Amino acid sequence: MHAAYFSRRCARHITDCFAADALLCPMNDTSIAVLGCGWLGLPLARALAGVGHAVAGSTTTADKRPALAAAGIRPHLLRLGPETTAADLAPLLAGAAVLVSSVPPSRAAANRSAYAAALQPVAAALADSSVRHVVFVSSTGVYPDEPRPMTEADAVASAEAENHLLRAEAVFRQPGQGWQTTVLRLGGLMGPGRAPGRFLAGRTDLPQPAAPVNLLHLDDAVGVIRAVIEQGVWGRTLNVCAAGHPPRQQFYQAAAAQLGLPAPQFRPDETGGKLIRTAQLRGAVAYGFRYDDPLAALLYC
Repeated sequence: MHAAYFSRRCARHITDCFAADALLCPMNDTSIAVLGCGWLGLPLARALAGVGHAVAGSTTTADKRPALAAAGIRPHLLRLGPETTAADLAPLLAGAAVLVSSVPPSRAAANRSAYAAALQPVAAALADSSVRHVVFVSSTGVYPDEPRPMTEADAVASAEAENHLLRAEAVFRQPGQGWQTTVLRLGGLMGPGRAPGRFLAGRTDLPQPAAPVNLLHLDDAVGVIRAVIEQGVWGRTLNVCAAGHPPRQQFYQAAAAQLGLPAPQFRPDETGGKLIRTAQLRGAVAYGFRYDDPLAALLYC
């Protein structure tokens, strides 16, 4: 009887692993808490639950709890703020092995300078939890807007850093903490509900027409985070964006045209911009990007 049970279970596991979108398939279920089930966090939580992980997720809106529960996510109503304590986070983290922090600065604090402070209760709660690994979702906004390639070494997390995102990264990377953190610095996000054609449509006298864009489709953001968790890529800081970097003018004019909106107009200057390198990510994580060309990705926004 036991042999038959395990035979059926293994057969089902093999079938799941060869599903069309199952690029990765966990051999052992992992309990994961997703802090911030918003535009990125909710699709991520759904994807993780869909491949067998036990997932808890937080939302700031009570009306979203049924949608989370329907997707197999254990919902928690939680809003980070000045009054938040470690005890408020304990139910979300209960039994979790991994935490994904996906709360943008605007949702965690009244102003960006308070972002790191708003995350301190999360670190305090982790110290008394079962969590041993953290994925912290950061941004390529940590890098200065200078016309040169940027690698992970060009911005260092520190509690004293001027950049609020670097201070936030440092909250989860302190010596002596009982967990390992991987920081993912995501490029500008695009996807369903966030079509880039609306960002600059109809605007005039815009700078940096030749600056490279550094963008990332939602599907690839979800895929990379899942791959980091399932492959155990811990203790790293990694840039995440598409390999293609079309010029800003070309991209945003094409994006507006795709939506039938007025094209943005750029001034004729030669000012460049930063170009985000992702060689470290592609060397550390086995993941095939679906949308490595941002222009082609416009059809899927």
